[in-house]
Amino acid sequence: MLTVWAILIDGFIYASWLFLVAAGLTVIYGVMRILNMAHGSLYALGAYAAASALGWYYSGGGENLAMAFAIIAASAILIGALTGLAIERGILKLMYGRDEILMLLITFAVLLILEDVMKLIWGTTPYFAYQPYAALGRINIDVLTVSRYDLLVLVVSVVIGVGLWFWLERTKIGKILRSIIHDREVSEAMGVNVRRMFTITFMIGATLGAIAGGITAPIISVVPGLGIEVIVLAFAVVVTGGLGSITGAAVGAVIVGLARATSIHTMPELELFIIYAVMAGVLIFRPHGLFGQVIARKI
Repeated sequence: MLTVWAILIDGFIYASWLFLVAAGLTVIYGVMRILNMAHGSLYALGAYAAASALGWYYSGGGENLAMAFAIIAASAILIGALTGLAIERGILKLMYGRDEILMLLITFAVLLILEDVMKLIWGTTPYFAYQPYAALGRINIDVLTVSRYDLLVLVVSVVIGVGLWFWLERTKIGKILRSIIHDREVSEAMGVNVRRMFTITFMIGATLGAIAGGITAPIISVVPGLGIEVIVLAFAVVVTGGLGSITGAAVGAVIVGLARATSIHTMPELELFIIYAVMAGVLIFRPHGLFGQVIARKI
């Protein structure tokens, strides 16, 4: 029974982090049909920005935990929104209407550029921002000890998931975006400024990626190559759940998170294998993912 509790707790905590990482990727694909390879670099930028800002705050004598969380949020949102705007306006807008494979290659090139830019700015020395993680301490759940910060990540993940659902289902902009997803040409004919919606969508997706990195910064050491590791996991989640589906990203994250936790507690040598085994198993029976939709090809 103890093992079951450990699997459930670890699985849902890891799933919440996976959803944070994958949410921006699936939002961008759902609206723009762009598989954004640079999403991992946006995650890394958020982590570097948060770690740097926290370092300056604590080195200056700061001790207020609420201010530290505000700094994480502000730094991640700022760098995510600005970088997303620069990528969309400076590169992607020139390529709309091109083949999806070409867009994939372009975003991969952006990933490589951003990885080198981060090395030029922050170097190769690891950055640590452990203070918020340590300040929250740990809590006992039955006989298990869990970090309060990890539980906070779970809560933030749920809040962001509900917020995305509300944005897409209950707001005017969300309804416009859903019309673009359904039929881009008809939406444009009805007077929707599709290019503007693309800019808003990419900025939001990029900001979500940076927020995931900023929230993760106190848990890890922020090092070069961080984004490349993350993008692979994000792809596994969104492909399992279905590209472009927020619900699919959430369900895919839970499935992958619980499968990984089960492997760690029972067969730790299969930790990495199990993630891709789950993805492959889903794709055998559901080639478009659990919640993916087959899109009619227009000719």
